[in-house]
Amino acid sequence: MPAGRNLAVMELRDLPSVGDLMATVTSHGLAREITSDVARHAIDRARQQIQEGGTPDAGSLAQHELDRLARLRPQRVINAGGVLLNTNLGRAPIHADAAAAAATALQSYGNVEFDLATGRRGGRGAYVNQIITSLTGAEAALVVNNNAGALFLTLAALGTGRQVVISRGELIEIGGSFRLPELMAAAGVWLVEVGTTNRTRPGDYEDAITPQTGMLLKVHPSNYRLVGFTEEAGYDDLARLAGRHRVPFVADIGSGLLDDQVPWVPGPPPAWLAGEPAARQVLAASADIVLFSGDKLLGGPQAGIIAGSQSLIDRIGRHPIARAVRCDGATLAALTATLELYADGRGGEVPFWAMVGLSPAGLADRCRAVLERSGVSGYIVDDESVVGAGSVPGQTIPSPVIRLPNAGTAWEGLLAREPSIVARRAEGDLIVDLRAVDPDDDAVLAAGLSATCRS
Repeated sequence: MPAGRNLAVMELRDLPSVGDLMATVTSHGLAREITSDVARHAIDRARQQIQEGGTPDAGSLAQHELDRLARLRPQRVINAGGVLLNTNLGRAPIHADAAAAAATALQSYGNVEFDLATGRRGGRGAYVNQIITSLTGAEAALVVNNNAGALFLTLAALGTGRQVVISRGELIEIGGSFRLPELMAAAGVWLVEVGTTNRTRPGDYEDAITPQTGMLLKVHPSNYRLVGFTEEAGYDDLARLAGRHRVPFVADIGSGLLDDQVPWVPGPPPAWLAGEPAARQVLAASADIVLFSGDKLLGGPQAGIIAGSQSLIDRIGRHPIARAVRCDGATLAALTATLELYADGRGGEVPFWAMVGLSPAGLADRCRAVLERSGVSGYIVDDESVVGAGSVPGQTIPSPVIRLPNAGTAWEGLLAREPSIVARRAEGDLIVDLRAVDPDDDAVLAAGLSATCRS
């Protein structure tokens, strides 16, 4: 046998067993079965590389993969980047009452579809639907898994095989390459575009209505804003037009604002909310159906809410897709607890609204304390936080922030910590915005800055 062949055999024999390799790597608390799979695959890769003439280290191969998986595992993150509803970070935390309600629903049996008064099967979400009607003035409501699901279900239930008239300026694309025309095609409706990108009048809709028209649809472009030479048909205009032609008017307002008067926060409505449509007011303008998110500005779990006419909600609820997009018991429990805060006049306690209500002076004090505790060189500057998640595009909230000049690799270093700290970068500097940071995490943030940024 050639000498080279004998050497290859010896190297293959030197590979560790799966058990021995598992004993030498750091598993980061990953499940034993996952660690075992990683070790087995690392040995297989090392064997292949040896046969190709390489000198691999099975332990390094396994550790690299375990490190990667550990970073993918769901975990807590400190959001110091200044985007309050950061979709990549799960948007905003829900209220402690909502989290507790979800935990109870997950850990025990519940009356998800059981009527405790009669001892018979009941309607899913009957109580939460009642709260929604009380808060919005709708006749009826239905909750599904998210707002895209709400729109898809509504299109399929009310418009399949018929024309749906919408402004060209509202054929949106949102994160993840979600395109409204594609969703409409999947729902089986016939898209009819009217107007132009920047100007669409009520007459444009009226000219497009035929006996085949199934609905008028207005979608709030919540991730961009048109300015300048623009015009759009109002909700009341389209409601009157739809009423005259006896077709439903469906308004997808997106962001989940319940009431544009924002009665749960002191003082007048915040300036950054100007122009954002709200469920109560759009329904008052006689929209037949209003669709909006259960998270985002509402501040609850991810959900889609359909509110409006009793007869249309009944039709939507009977459609087969309704079951495919329904919520589980934990989501319904968390949404119920969130809506009860608004119904009790405590909407300002919802974490998102608590964040936007923080005063610049209070934030500046926290920034100074974190900076002093960290011992790093930096300064406090006036900046702006962003609402995010396709809500009130272009609008910002004044916020003092910590700015660390010439931060080098500090952003990556903070990201590598446990818990990870997500800040933002600007012109080579590191920006740390505390508006979305829980005050209880200020000490953790200071320690992270100290370990990562001190020279």
